[in-house]
Amino acid sequence: MIRKYILGVLILGTGLLYISKLFVLQIYSNESYDIENDNAVRKEFNYPKRGYIYDRNGVLLVANEASYDVMVIPREVTEMDTIEFCQLLKIEKHKFFTTLEKARRYSPRLPSVFLAQLAKEDYAKLAEQLHKYSGFYIQKRDTRDYKTEYASNVLGYIAQVNNAVLNEDSYYHLGDLIGKQGIEKSYEKLLRGRKGVNYIQKDRFNRNIGPVKNGLYDTLPLPGKDLTITIDIDLQAYGEQLMVNKRGGIVAIDPKTGEVLTLVSAPSYKPSLLVGRERSINYSALNKDTVNRPLFDRGLLQMFPPGSPFKTLTGLAGLQEGVYDPNQVIICSGAYYYGRNNRRMICHCGGGKRNLKSAIANSCNSYFADLYRKTIEKYPNAADGMNVWSGHIKSFGLGNFLGYDLPIGKKGLIPDGDYYNKTYPNFRWGATTNLSNAIGQGEILATPIQMANWAAAIANRGHYYKPHILKPDDHYAIDPEFLVQQKTSIDPKYFDPVIDGMAEVFTSGTAYFLNVPGIEICGKTGTAENYTKINGVRTQLTDHSIFMAFAPKEDPQIAIAVFVENGYYGARWAGRISSLMIEKYIKGNVTLKAMEALVLKKSLEDEYHKPISGKPFKINQ
Repeated sequence: MIRKYILGVLILGTGLLYISKLFVLQIYSNESYDIENDNAVRKEFNYPKRGYIYDRNGVLLVANEASYDVMVIPREVTEMDTIEFCQLLKIEKHKFFTTLEKARRYSPRLPSVFLAQLAKEDYAKLAEQLHKYSGFYIQKRDTRDYKTEYASNVLGYIAQVNNAVLNEDSYYHLGDLIGKQGIEKSYEKLLRGRKGVNYIQKDRFNRNIGPVKNGLYDTLPLPGKDLTITIDIDLQAYGEQLMVNKRGGIVAIDPKTGEVLTLVSAPSYKPSLLVGRERSINYSALNKDTVNRPLFDRGLLQMFPPGSPFKTLTGLAGLQEGVYDPNQVIICSGAYYYGRNNRRMICHCGGGKRNLKSAIANSCNSYFADLYRKTIEKYPNAADGMNVWSGHIKSFGLGNFLGYDLPIGKKGLIPDGDYYNKTYPNFRWGATTNLSNAIGQGEILATPIQMANWAAAIANRGHYYKPHILKPDDHYAIDPEFLVQQKTSIDPKYFDPVIDGMAEVFTSGTAYFLNVPGIEICGKTGTAENYTKINGVRTQLTDHSIFMAFAPKEDPQIAIAVFVENGYYGARWAGRISSLMIEKYIKGNVTLKAMEALVLKKSLEDEYHKPISGKPFKINQ
């Protein structure tokens, strides 16, 4: 009898123990159900529509088209006819095993891309047979559809994430696409949207049996935002056409806003080359072309001595420091003599009387050498003078990153006192040691976008807005820093005499033959010396052609910088291109047909091949 009660008590106690444990787990336990680590659940991503990209005038530049990736979950792969499968995918058998092993190393239970961007006709054939291959399925997602052949450096491209991204950002998984370069990279988070997730319940035979809890945990994708960029695609296309068979960069900015109107890098490539199954092959070909360097954005990365356009800044710094009056005259004898050994800086302005206006118009080296020297020597020691001068120049955005919203750039170089103290630790250096700085040579280095920016600052009489590529929209905001005026250290009253000199460049100066009817342009020609080493010997090559301008003189609408490698003197090619671009933007059409035909026809390929042995790596474009 007692045994019967004991047995009943044991059964009841055990039941109560299980009930209480379940009660604690479900009511009081802090441990929640983790669907992400449930081995009986398969997670499928629902990829959002990537945002479209439009130019400043509403022209569609980048859209999407359907793409089909073959996905694999390695641990679900069973015995199969690999030969038939490889034939369907048009791949070699060794490719099958190496790709499967790579996916297994990433994760045996998570999906990986087995074959990206399957052709539509191949997708149709595979879809009919896919039920025979356990562990494989097709993931639909969008890839880019370019509606333009231009602006590849601005737009960038998308490609599969690498291991570094996977380790840094948990949002991405193996095979996901991410923006590379240009606007695609800078605004990846806006463009990509947010992935949706479907959780699929599996049975003990690893078969799908439907959504977990009728889709309770599923999320919908959030589409990416459509973006409007500041580029004028018609102006961009025109600039790229003018730069065919030339190397260099064109950057144009709206001085009123800092919006980048065009960002040309030449040689370039069609954006469509970096889409689809051939993307890797094409990218490799572009990357191996170390002669033309089409992947190198010359507008943002090419550093060079800016040459004579820099004289405008030398003049402004001298005026601010009060060492010269704008009407003060010097006599140029064809050279500037300095130092104990009577060294000289050659001048090609024609000589004679020069004030600030005529010195800019005729590019007088003697005038700006003396102005620079007096600016530095105003102070008790050269280092102090150099620091003051350097501060004025840097206030125009030189010698540092401009803070624009594209992912690449170079700082350039504006030396200061510390720079020369380190360069000449045992030498009493002074203004004559680095006199070539006065005319944009020496240690001075700038990029085309920095030149266009300082042209905008002059056009605005002393301020600029940080250059940027994204236009504001009702659906997103641009960084507030792009709306803030950046002040230079030069008083506004000193800009008018410099601007008058830049206007005279086009009336009686070095660019007198580059006038555009009906538009008063202010500009400055530049010629930068070009050296390289050939067989270990420093050799001078054809000079670079440089031009900086803004227009119109009153109420400026465009500021531009043009850099043409091996392009001879400034007005020859960079100047012509600048005038054509200004007329195209302001008028909407070009009347200078003879000049246009000359530039479009001109090739500088012979110049580029002079010091080079061998032929550049070519691809079909």
